[in-house]
Amino acid sequence: MVDEVAVVDPVEVAVEPSTTRTRRRIGIAGPVRSGLGILVVVVAWELLARTLFAGTNLIAPPSGILDATIDNWSLYLRAARTTLWAAARGFLWGNLVAIALGALVALAPISERVVLRVALAVWCLPLVAMGPLLRVVYGPGEGPQVTLAALAVFYTTLVPLIVGLRAVPQSWTDLVASYGRGRVTSLHVVRARACLPYLFAGLQVAAPAAFLGALVGEFTGAERGMGLLTINAMRALQTDELWAVASISALLAMAGYVLVGAIGRRLVIGQPALLMAPPPARSASSLLARGARFTLEIGVTVAVLLGMWIGLMALLDLNPYFAKRPADVWTYLVTAPDAAANRQEIRDALGSTAQVAVPGYVLGLALGATCAAAFELWPAVRRTATPFAVALRCVPIVAIAPLLVQAFGRGAIGTTMTVAIMTFFPTLVACAHGLRQTSGQVLDLYAVYDTGRLRTLVSGQVPGMAPAFFAAARIAVPATVLAATVAEWLATGTGMGNLMALAAANSRYATLWSCVVAVTVIASLAYGVVAILERVVLRRVAPEQLSW
Repeated sequence: MVDEVAVVDPVEVAVEPSTTRTRRRIGIAGPVRSGLGILVVVVAWELLARTLFAGTNLIAPPSGILDATIDNWSLYLRAARTTLWAAARGFLWGNLVAIALGALVALAPISERVVLRVALAVWCLPLVAMGPLLRVVYGPGEGPQVTLAALAVFYTTLVPLIVGLRAVPQSWTDLVASYGRGRVTSLHVVRARACLPYLFAGLQVAAPAAFLGALVGEFTGAERGMGLLTINAMRALQTDELWAVASISALLAMAGYVLVGAIGRRLVIGQPALLMAPPPARSASSLLARGARFTLEIGVTVAVLLGMWIGLMALLDLNPYFAKRPADVWTYLVTAPDAAANRQEIRDALGSTAQVAVPGYVLGLALGATCAAAFELWPAVRRTATPFAVALRCVPIVAIAPLLVQAFGRGAIGTTMTVAIMTFFPTLVACAHGLRQTSGQVLDLYAVYDTGRLRTLVSGQVPGMAPAFFAAARIAVPATVLAATVAEWLATGTGMGNLMALAAANSRYATLWSCVVAVTVIASLAYGVVAILERVVLRRVAPEQLSW
């Protein structure tokens, strides 16, 4: 035994330092390669801005952005504090509402569809229209910024939160039930812990969204903030200053994204593996019974929304001149002498918006899922491209939309690219998270058969990504509406964004409220189509997501 130990120990001693050095070299080489990749991109950016795009007022070189930041540092610092404070409060309140609604759904699953539909309708309210209305309600101050920041984040957290609350094995909840405990115990003992990875994935996406909501609120007449600086730079065609403001905004939003991720990594101590559950038994209810249930749910949703609409108007005692009630919208669209012309105006604007929103939505989803797969296959690409992907999403859409339209023209391509960028980043985050959820046992099985990384990704990891992908696809529906209407409002002068902006500027409040209703209804219908497709796919690859 002594001889055996004497033989083995020197080998272990000899191998261990070598392994440690190898790991250390790998650990150092990764960041070095990432840094070199970022440096190459920055140098190429500088060269293109100084040569190909010189004099176009389209792209500012990094050196010009740095000079503008140094020259206006004190001004940017004060504006950043203002916008950050409004975004932080909106982030807090919006996510508290999301967590409360998620808990309600977990405790009373029968309320899930109604809660999600009401929340969706509220989130689909176009910020382009709500900003001016909130400015009239709140007056001067930060009320619109905080409210729009909250509206921008609560649904992006609610959807993945509910996915996470459901993502527990049936055996876990059965164990809780065997001890005579109910849904409350199951919520805080099992589901609350299982949902943490999904919750923090949603919170990470919500951090840049809160900053964007605060910026849009500042576009409606704020006295200070990054949004006001953005407006001034755009009007004066100060490209360096505009890119400086956009870059600072992106860095702040990225800081929020990274901070939330760091907190999540510390708090998420474990999570259930990919669930390999059998498909649930199909309901024996008839088509008539399902139709009656659907009709009842829609009726309850509409009643809740109308009650909230009328109740808020009465509670806040808002002037009917600008705060239109449901009856006013009905009159404008249905019973007024010129109702047909009013409907046609809105129909034409919706058609124009749909021509850019639908292709941008599909393109953003495809790019997000493809990049997540590429990041999984090639970690070096992930380390290099992730900062730019996050920065692209964090740059305020109100700043990047005019630049994209100027680059690609005022036609459909510029607006489509704007929509795709808004859709791309949430999809990338959600899909990357979904790919990492694959069970180690599944990956080990593929490794035993010496399966290549691409085959493992396609047949083993992508099915496990499906719930996260469809959660992102649902979240992206209202984000698409926001991006399209903002681009139309600021740059193209067409579609629903332009119609709502003109209606607000000319005090055509009946038109404005009718546009809000029309956009909300269309976005809700589009969301429903995505949800139907989701159920069809998840019934095959993730059946645990179809029931509580």
